[in-house]
Amino acid sequence: MNQNMQQTYDLSGGMQQVRHRVLRNTYWLLALSMIPTVFGAFVGVQMHLPMMGGGMGMLLFMAVAFGFIFAIEKTKNSGLGVAVLLGFTFFMGLMLTPILTRTLGYSNGGTLIMTAFGGTATILAVMATIATVSKRDFSQMGKWLFAGVIVLLLASVANIFLGMSALSIAISVMAIGIFSAYILYDVQQIINGGETNYISATLRIYLDVYNIFTSLLSLLGLGGSRD
Repeated sequence: MNQNMQQTYDLSGGMQQVRHRVLRNTYWLLALSMIPTVFGAFVGVQMHLPMMGGGMGMLLFMAVAFGFIFAIEKTKNSGLGVAVLLGFTFFMGLMLTPILTRTLGYSNGGTLIMTAFGGTATILAVMATIATVSKRDFSQMGKWLFAGVIVLLLASVANIFLGMSALSIAISVMAIGIFSAYILYDVQQIINGGETNYISATLRIYLDVYNIFTSLLSLLGLGGSRD
């Protein structure tokens, strides 16, 4: 009896160590992924890289992004997965060129960008902490959050043709809410053992953070000043 209890305890402790290691590696890789993102954004803004807009631009972006995501999932069990992930984050940094260029055109553009960055970091810290310490099970949120992302995509595509400012604001607000909740879901997936690969985990949380940042920056840009 005591031997069985000891084996159960050892197994539980071993699983807990694995989960902590995955979470720790995820946070380290997430921090590392910010470097190519910032570098990509810097290159894009400094070189004034042209970005295809409209429906074709969105289709091209989605094709490249999903190509990277597919490659990351295929290589996630090797060191190559880290390299592909960092390549993806560089690409995503380049994709920030239009919104950063527009924001930097405001007299308070730099402040707006730093505010969006600080707000994103705060949301990440708060949501990750809640996911870590809360006893509540957030796993049931997954299907609702996925449905919300589909609605966001459809609304974003529609607004390419409609160009409605009110809809843009609604999309940004909804995106901040959905991806903030996704941080809760994704971090708890690691803690509960639902995600055991730190590269996949980093990819998910990175996309949450990226979407929150761009949505916050879009909203803050409404208060930008050209003076």
